[in-house]
Amino acid sequence: MQVSDAEWSKSEKNIAQTAFKQAYERETAALIKEVREKASAIATLDDVWQLHDFLSAKRHEIDGKYDYRYSVLVFVFATLVREGWLHLDELEGMSVDKRTKIAALTRM
Repeated sequence: MQVSDAEWSKSEKNIAQTAFKQAYERETAALIKEVREKASAIATLDDVWQLHDFLSAKRHEIDGKYDYRYSVLVFVFATLVREGWLHLDELEGMSVDKRTKIAALTRM
């Protein structure tokens, strides 16, 4: 299933951009909070390296997840909904077909 750039209306692109930014901001805010908690608990050099490893893994995960190509955006949104960073109702205004695909993919 591939949804090309041509299959996204201008209003859908606006909705998608807003939803994408909201999810990114939520996830990064949660990450910052978690990093602050972990950093405040650092007691040894091993703790520093563990935080470093955690951050490296998170950076890789987030950079890979937030892909704003229209050809994969339905899959990105499904992942974000499944992980709780986005809610289906925040995609209101997008085509029923896209929202149905996203909802179905969240159950996989």
